[in-house]
Amino acid sequence: MSNFKFSKMNGILVPILSVIMGFVLGAIIMLLFGYNPVQGYQAMLTTAFQSPKSIGEIFVTAGPLIFTALGFSVASAAGFFNIGLSGQALAGWVASIWVGLSMGDSPRLIALTAAILAGVIAGALTAAIPGLLRAYFGTSEVIVTIMMNYILLYTSTHIVNNVIPEKFISTKGTTKLIGANVSLRTEFLTSISNGSRLNLGIIFAFIFLILIWFLMKKTTLGYEITAVGLNPFASEYAGMSSKRIIVLSMVISGALAGMGGVVYGLGTFGNFFVQGNSLSIGFDGMAVSLLGGGTSIGILLSSLLFSILKLGGQGMPILAGVPTELVDVVIASIIFFVGISYLIKLILTKLETKKEPKASKVEGGKA
Repeated sequence: MSNFKFSKMNGILVPILSVIMGFVLGAIIMLLFGYNPVQGYQAMLTTAFQSPKSIGEIFVTAGPLIFTALGFSVASAAGFFNIGLSGQALAGWVASIWVGLSMGDSPRLIALTAAILAGVIAGALTAAIPGLLRAYFGTSEVIVTIMMNYILLYTSTHIVNNVIPEKFISTKGTTKLIGANVSLRTEFLTSISNGSRLNLGIIFAFIFLILIWFLMKKTTLGYEITAVGLNPFASEYAGMSSKRIIVLSMVISGALAGMGGVVYGLGTFGNFFVQGNSLSIGFDGMAVSLLGGGTSIGILLSSLLFSILKLGGQGMPILAGVPTELVDVVIASIIFFVGISYLIKLILTKLETKKEPKASKVEGGKA
């Protein structure tokens, strides 16, 4: 088998094996604690697919994850580990709700466009800070983005409690619901999903999956981002500005994460409320991107898998008596096996090299 075909097969097999091993490890843990894994997983699937409403909620959960995963994949292609997705999404959430409430009874197209742009710009600006620091001062984007998560978390709390006008506040720490003219929900999507929170966010997510694929694979900018990620020094020698690409890739990454926050605010919840911790969609988006190999189709499938795990896990205590914490163990196990994908690739490579001598012997015998 050629190296190209084998590497392509590895790209498909490694995520699949990671998921399978994660489920197996989860089943083993369930058995160790006296739970029936078959009943547990059956309860998960039953809960996730029990009605059109639950299926709609799967796509509701997947929408923001797709955006944060795409943001992570763009930064990763440029050679950066953007751990600040949670903070960037939070900035997008706060900005979109604030602008949405400020638009009043403005026409839907104008109000919705303004709120979305506010969230995207907020995410982009917060990501530009670690990008600029990395490009011009050589600081670690990992440390800066981690600290930015905390800064943005507490800043969002301050904004809701002390900055946003009182007429937009429902109770302390919680804003009023946005108007229908700013909401991503539509009567059609609500009706076909039997009253779920399904909204236009998932449609936008599908569109951006295609747009980011096109950007990275078919444009000069995408080529430059990938080139800088592979070797910034060689890229500079070839005439590319690595500093410009570093900042630009982080801005794109933050804008996508900010859009995830927009979908969270204008679609899933319809308001903003004080968060006690960093948004889970940021860290889950990183896992989705890693599991999907940074590809659009991989991110789509991974986001749906994570949504099924999270939503289906809510029914495990009721139908099978299995604690929801074990669902997090399954997700963590999958991430663990994705993290040690090098080991899986090594095993697959050894299996392939064992097959090649046998194949050559057979060919020699025929000759």
